[in-house]
Amino acid sequence: MSATFLSLQGVSKRFLGLLAVDEVSFDVAAGELLSVIGPNGAGKTTLFNLLTGQLSPSAGRVVFNGVDINGQPPQARARIGFGRTFQMSQTLTSLSVLENAMIGSFLHHRHISAAADHAYASLELVGLQHRANITAGELTLSERRRLEVARALALDPKVVLLDEVMAGLNQTEVQGMVDLVRTLNGGGLTFLVIEHNLKVVRQFSHRVVVLDRGAKLAEGSAEEVLANPAVIEAYIGKSKQ
Repeated sequence: MSATFLSLQGVSKRFLGLLAVDEVSFDVAAGELLSVIGPNGAGKTTLFNLLTGQLSPSAGRVVFNGVDINGQPPQARARIGFGRTFQMSQTLTSLSVLENAMIGSFLHHRHISAAADHAYASLELVGLQHRANITAGELTLSERRRLEVARALALDPKVVLLDEVMAGLNQTEVQGMVDLVRTLNGGGLTFLVIEHNLKVVRQFSHRVVVLDRGAKLAEGSAEEVLANPAVIEAYIGKSKQ
């Protein structure tokens, strides 16, 4: 992995009286696969929204390739290299699978034929090329998750943020998604992943950041973090003596 190219520096987000993200700082290296974990309500998706510009921080900075990007909207961040999936599916079910992927392709490919070719290549990366011409509403849940990844890849991202992309999948489908992310990461693509399945987190993460009540609770390797008593307490509560 190379030097830091994404940095969160004391990032906070306040909604009226609620401090949803509380002075979170960590760096991400190019080529890293970093998991962001924590109990429900820990601030994980809010943190992703701060990274991709859906929200602006109340304090702190997001720095990408040495540039403070706090003032940049989502479309500008997509153009410089951010791709993401959302916790709630953004698939347009009345459009074809290819047309869904083309939405991302138009960011860098203005002509329809070029956008279609690029979108098809993104579908090939996730194993959906054989489903390109059916409507997205005909896909299984696992296939819709893969389509969401393809849409992110069609943006030609430098970093991809996956928000619970394995939620609702069975064990075989989860393993397929793990293999896909590993393959893409092995090709040099950087990932930040929100994931509740701690077996998955242990299996593929280079590093893990734990949030609890909006603040960073722990950071380190999966083995270190998941053995941390404070992390265990955050997930299952304090053990009785």
